Amino acid sequence: MENLDPGTLVTLVTIIVAGISITLGTVIPAWVEGDAVEKALEGIARQPEAAGHIRTTLLISMALLESTAIYVLLVVLILIFANPLLDRFFGA
Repeated sequence: MENLDPGTLVTLVTIIVAGISITLGTVIPAWVEGDAVEKALEGIARQPEAAGHIRTTLLISMALLESTAIYVLLVVLILIFANPLLDRFFGA
């Protein structure tokens, strides 16, 4: 590790952090979306007449939950392909 170029070290750390971030950034929203669907199905089973309102609210909330995973993907892609840390710290 001590023989690595600082730019290579920053790139390596960035790739590791990006991998962890994309893993957590997709697993956690998927888990929360599953909980939201479960609660919506329970609500529809209890009150079938409110199914339309529950479905509409569910679809809006699912879109908002999925946007967090898309933002994580965007940040990870920026870190991997256009790493601003290299220019900022090493003037590459």
